[in-house]
Amino acid sequence: MPNPKRRHSKTRTMKRRTHQRAGTPTVSKDPNTGEMHLRHRAYKVGEDLYYRGKVVVSGSAAE
Repeated sequence: MPNPKRRHSKTRTMKRRTHQRAGTPTVSKDPNTGEMHLRHRAYKVGEDLYYRGKVVVSGSAAE
């Protein structure tokens, strides 16, 4: 396994890492409520908690 002969500088390391960044999150529109939300995440509409277009926790049941 090859190893570097000398230590790489901090500047050189940071130059290489400048292109590693998170992409923009994917946003979807719920067909039932029309609410915009992050994909694969639960989201609130009013007092209700939805996931994949279905009510997971109702606001009245939470109380």
